[in-house]
Amino acid sequence: MNKRIIVGISGASGVIYGIMLMSLLKERKIETHLILSEAGEKNIELETPYTPNQVKAMADYCYDNRDVGAALASGSFLTDAMVVAPCTIKTLSGIANSYTNNLLVRAADVTVKEKRKLVLVVRETPLHKGHLRLMTMAADMGAHILPPVPSFYHQPKTIEDIIHQTIGKIFDYLHIEHHLFKRWQG
Repeated sequence: MNKRIIVGISGASGVIYGIMLMSLLKERKIETHLILSEAGEKNIELETPYTPNQVKAMADYCYDNRDVGAALASGSFLTDAMVVAPCTIKTLSGIANSYTNNLLVRAADVTVKEKRKLVLVVRETPLHKGHLRLMTMAADMGAHILPPVPSFYHQPKTIEDIIHQTIGKIFDYLHIEHHLFKRWQG
């Protein structure tokens, strides 16, 4: 089986991370299963030149976030990993507390219970102690917390360079080969 990745795009600012992730996974012919929250759709319209339908068209499969009975809601549906990019604090809270009131959180919960890789691109700043506690709770359950914090040793020239560096870190964790940023050479 080729890689099968679930991508959740929630309503935090920074939906471009999820969109670029979808585009780069499509280039690599990796099977994608997209869950786009209602707030994620709204932010696509507010923050990017894309429409929600254009983003959905990047996916091999797309699911209604309200459909908690979809295939992704079961551990018997085999996937390699799930990435939530961006991940709102509300979504993080749902995952950390196993409050599976929508498909995005339910799919993340299944990913954790099946001991599959879960990447949370938590997009909020500044962080208070409650946010940090939620991240610790999710990490203790097995989630990989990967906020989109840029590095500059690769001397990014564009916003795309900065976004690619974060997606490259996601790809590293998922063992997907890439050349999205120049690696530190010492």
